[in-house]
Amino acid sequence: MKIALASDHAGFDLKALLVSHLSEAGHEVTDLGPDDKQSVDYPDFGRKLAEHIAAGKAERGIAICGSGLGISIAVNRNPACRCARVCEPLSAALARQHNDANVVAIGERLVGSDMAKAIVEAFLTTPFDGGRHQRRVDKLS
Repeated sequence: MKIALASDHAGFDLKALLVSHLSEAGHEVTDLGPDDKQSVDYPDFGRKLAEHIAAGKAERGIAICGSGLGISIAVNRNPACRCARVCEPLSAALARQHNDANVVAIGERLVGSDMAKAIVEAFLTTPFDGGRHQRRVDKLS
């Protein structure tokens, strides 16, 4: 699967860990930055990820900041994106099943590395249920 990741400085370490984890699992991974832990603004990287997803350059996106909140708001400014901020795998699975989320946001300060891997696994392997959920998703765009 083609997966793009972006973060701010507060999500840099978790992003690096997930880039490595996903690459080792055989996914085609694009790291949209930042390239170091210098202070940056999450709206810039949320927008960059959203544009990447909207352009069809990746099937799924992972956005990371300190809490996951700010960057999720930034990603959701793009009407092509449905970004769910989650802290555990069940929410990630439900975001896929019911909302056809194409981006997940995680807070590095709130979620440990093992939990983040479990979230990403649920996000990537859970299909959209469609059916009655489709008309609701259609109303989002």
